[in-house]
Amino acid sequence: MGLSSAVLRPGLRASSLPVVDVSAEALRRVPKVLLHDHLDGGLRPATVVDLAAESGYSGLPSDDPVELGDWFVRTCSSGSLEDYLATFTHTFGVMQSVSALRRVASECAQDLAADGVVYAEVRFAPELHVAQGLALDEVVEAVLAGFREGRRLAAESGHQIRVGVLLTAMRHAARSLEIADLVVRYRDDGVVGFDIAGAEAGFPPTRHLDAFEYLRRENAHFTIHAGEAFGLPSIWEALQWCGADRLGHGVRIVDDIEVAPGGTARLGRLAAYVRDTRVPLELCPSSNLQTGAAASIAEHPFGLLARLRFRVTVNTDNRLMSATSMSRELSLLSEAFGYGPADWRWFAVNAMKSAFIPFDERLALIEEVIKPGYAALVD
Repeated sequence: MGLSSAVLRPGLRASSLPVVDVSAEALRRVPKVLLHDHLDGGLRPATVVDLAAESGYSGLPSDDPVELGDWFVRTCSSGSLEDYLATFTHTFGVMQSVSALRRVASECAQDLAADGVVYAEVRFAPELHVAQGLALDEVVEAVLAGFREGRRLAAESGHQIRVGVLLTAMRHAARSLEIADLVVRYRDDGVVGFDIAGAEAGFPPTRHLDAFEYLRRENAHFTIHAGEAFGLPSIWEALQWCGADRLGHGVRIVDDIEVAPGGTARLGRLAAYVRDTRVPLELCPSSNLQTGAAASIAEHPFGLLARLRFRVTVNTDNRLMSATSMSRELSLLSEAFGYGPADWRWFAVNAMKSAFIPFDERLALIEEVIKPGYAALVD
């Protein structure tokens, strides 16, 4: 590992303020920002059952919502990213119509808003929803309509949320340029960026350079799934060859950090670059446990990366597969690392700074929504 000259002695916590004992309800109500959430990984189990019955999809392992939810979590916890990804056959299997896509997107916005999420970027792969004849444009428009409906219904329930859409191309397929074109065409209608996803090993991001070059020419934003199951080469390619604005997961950047027994940390050149240039890390703790990137929350690299002041953000990845929410992710991290409201605010501000919407809109959410939402707990 090529070591940089930067050496940091991390403290115990992301902030020096004392931990405040906050109820689960208070944690749910504080404003949260979510950058990494998959639409087809966040369905309500009962919705999967309903949509399967409506569409004639017969592949579900159970038609009981409770049993089905348990099956998703259990199957996704094998320690294999490939096994984890295979469960999505059932979710996108029931998301092949305009009505199904609208319902799932609407419920997604409502569920996130009810959990205190004030801004979310939700991603999905349009190419996975055309098996029954929908055109890519129809898929995108159905999801955008669903999010508009979900925002309206959430507001009627007293919860405000803004949702931006990320369009994902599958890294093993060859439609990334088509999907990138959709990003540009729908960027004034709620699409805020681009992503590639799928198994990392054997499918490097450089296979999609034409899409990334097109997006840069069009001044569009993109994140890349990198550094989850694969290691530092995946991160290096995503940043230095493809020009990613953010890293989807990026947890394996810890492989370029050495920590001495006394707690002194030394960053390799890639890790130093990621920290120095404030590359946002879309960290997903519970998901990483399921795919084998960490053995427990307490051993998750999040704690080290936060102490070293990387731009860490907290994310759900797939709420169905992990039976999780933003509140749950924050609660798990707080139990493991002693975080309190000042840290939660820092994570939310980190994410809001890193969102793919204009600067003035990000700043307004930080100053008018996020900071006031934490004022009573922090100040």
